[in-house]
Amino acid sequence: MLSRADVQRLLAEHGLAARRDLGQNFVGDPNTVRRIARLAGVGPGDHVVEIGPGLGSLTLALAETGATVVAVEVDRGIVPVLRDVVRDCPNVTVVEGDAMRLEWTEVLAGADHWVLVANLPYNVATPLVADLLDGVPAVERMLVMVQREVAERFCASPRTPAYGAVTVKIAHWSTARIAGLIPASVFVPRPNVESALAEITRRSTPATTADPASLFHLVRTAFGQRRKMLRRSLAGVVAPEVFEAAGIDSQRRPEELDVVEWGHLAQTWDDRRR
Repeated sequence: MLSRADVQRLLAEHGLAARRDLGQNFVGDPNTVRRIARLAGVGPGDHVVEIGPGLGSLTLALAETGATVVAVEVDRGIVPVLRDVVRDCPNVTVVEGDAMRLEWTEVLAGADHWVLVANLPYNVATPLVADLLDGVPAVERMLVMVQREVAERFCASPRTPAYGAVTVKIAHWSTARIAGLIPASVFVPRPNVESALAEITRRSTPATTADPASLFHLVRTAFGQRRKMLRRSLAGVVAPEVFEAAGIDSQRRPEELDVVEWGHLAQTWDDRRR
């Protein structure tokens, strides 16, 4: 594992610095990465994909569990350093690439079942988690370290300020909970925000039978004007009789509907359009 001093030394030796455009904050606390690896619940026989491994602190902790690890790093300046850090870990493969553009069927070709464990930068966390849930069913579980407010959005309950469109998407495909908090003091450089671990477990079947495209279209449209009642935020999209047929009060606001109610509204909307 890498201490704060190790992280600072590696950066200095290779003339590197945390890149703000990539949202880089490196973990420099062995206890934290071992805790994350333990919470991930992985071991020999498991396959883990890590996105944004940076200098490899969490990668080393995951390798220590005996799991097979594929570490995907976009920063070509850091990739050689990462490869050197994990050179004695035969169960780790480093892939240079942008996780938002990868051909996941190729990266995950080695197994049918994967766990994502990652320290995700704020600028890609939400779209990446959403895309993996939508299109990469081989990733069955995720334990992601993100800004606390992002984790709260991932795991929010209806009728709370954090509940939004991404919450509904995650709830459709999976169950989610906050598995722990991470203090800013473990990072190099130290961020101005607290982080949290969000645990996301894919459902065996989605929470609703609605067509995902229709469901997420309605959800995004409604939450675009989240303070308005549904009859206004979905005006011109969902006719009044559709709300009635679905048993949804159109005077409710988007954050008041749980994922099952959203699915029922989307299914009724689709049925009426056929």
